[in-house]
Amino acid sequence: MPLCPPARRTAALLGVALLTLTAALIPARAETLKWAAARDIGSLDPDSFGDTFTLAFLNHVYEGLVRYDEHLRIEPALATSWDLVTPTVWRFHLRPGARFQDGAALTADDVIASLKRATDDLSPLKGNLSAYKSARKVDDLTVDIELNSRYPLLLNDLTNIFIFSQPWLVANHTEVATDVGKKIEGYATYHANGTGPFQVESRAADSRTVLVVNKGWWDQPKHNIDRIEFSPINSDATRIAALISGEVDFTNAVPLQAVQRLQTTDGVKVLLATELRTVFFTFNLGDRLLGTADPNPLRDARVRQAMYQALDMTQIRRVVMRDQSRITGALVAPAIPGYLPAMDERLPYDPEAARRLLKEAGVPDGFAFTLVCTPEGYVNEEQLCQAAVSMWAKIGLRASLQLGPRTVITQRRVAGQFDVTPLGWANEPAIDAESLLVQVLHSKNGSEGIFDWGGWGRPDIDRLTDDAAGELDTAKRLQEESAALTIAGKEMLFIPLHQQPMAWATRSDVTQVVQLPDNKVRLWLTRMAPP
Repeated sequence: MPLCPPARRTAALLGVALLTLTAALIPARAETLKWAAARDIGSLDPDSFGDTFTLAFLNHVYEGLVRYDEHLRIEPALATSWDLVTPTVWRFHLRPGARFQDGAALTADDVIASLKRATDDLSPLKGNLSAYKSARKVDDLTVDIELNSRYPLLLNDLTNIFIFSQPWLVANHTEVATDVGKKIEGYATYHANGTGPFQVESRAADSRTVLVVNKGWWDQPKHNIDRIEFSPINSDATRIAALISGEVDFTNAVPLQAVQRLQTTDGVKVLLATELRTVFFTFNLGDRLLGTADPNPLRDARVRQAMYQALDMTQIRRVVMRDQSRITGALVAPAIPGYLPAMDERLPYDPEAARRLLKEAGVPDGFAFTLVCTPEGYVNEEQLCQAAVSMWAKIGLRASLQLGPRTVITQRRVAGQFDVTPLGWANEPAIDAESLLVQVLHSKNGSEGIFDWGGWGRPDIDRLTDDAAGELDTAKRLQEESAALTIAGKEMLFIPLHQQPMAWATRSDVTQVVQLPDNKVRLWLTRMAPP
């Protein structure tokens, strides 16, 4: 079945960095792969928060109608094929024989219930399927999905919408999504029942989650793993020591300062690349600064530009990112459709110009604001924030750095309890600027603007985004997306920083790993030498 044009374009533009450690296929099964990460997943409920890491982990247990393959091309998953009935109705033919891990067969009812759950007004994931209107059962293995308007990126979006068993949802009173950001939990927070290559054997939050192979998986396994033991190890030193000693087989969270050491360590292999995720500082553009009655100078574009030009990104790349990041002036990576090279032209680092801008804006020397960050967030986020505090101090700004656990900081960000905070966006699952435009830049409106934490939405950007979302002419759609991104850049709505590096490492008995620029772990494509 041919791919839709956006999927072909995505694969071509990505120039996918496929880093594979190859080995001959080994018939013996590996018993266990021990995986250590820098933090735990947020929940076992894939609808509980739009967190790439959690969704990537849960993709081992749950699946969508379609998925990305090892070249980031869209391929069938729980749907075997699809076609357009009308410009706004897509018909999906479901996979016969696919079963949930409790033995129930996949049906159209499961798809309809899952789409309703993910797009409900209470769902934190509703922005991942903003064009969705309704779904209708044609027969047990056929479902029609109706959209609000013509929308070319439906397949891309569906890669991150996982399918639940409808009877399981009803039996366990979990038809409505839970919400990590609002501390709303339910049965699906701690239990799972998917169709994927692995199933949950046990979970102890912040300690260990064990997955075992799903012997009833519909697909032909490319992995040879029986068991995955996942452990969040917050301490970089402890995590790397566990890898070197062999207590851990794989980590997708190698601190940059440990890369050189690991590259010269016997029995360890390092995989380095730059991911699609662009990290930028966001501003709360409300009327008042956090916790004060003071007017908010951050609403003035001159103040935002001053803060931009006070950041020495060359130094940040060298010292904080160990020369592994890609400095950018754009809000999206070059591989993301909607990007234009002109967006990457950063304003020069110029503290004197920054001081002049602050003076023009009437900002007094010593102006104070709150910078909210977490050591458990983006690559070297704490050090990045500390560097920014130091550089802003040189132009007379006094940033109060407030650090906290990821769960706490996530809740503060969602509630708009910050003056400045970093945000990273990889434009997944669409791998198109539409993701950033709809979910981050758009004003809050139903499923749009879910991540508009600081009230930075603008009508002109909204109009371009809305027009692009329904435009089937690819060239025109990308032109509208680029125009919206250009406005955001000129208005200094955010301070773009870099595309962050990703560093993984394995023990040498892990013989095959697929690392893609979306930085998602896919252990169903991983092989190990026999024990």
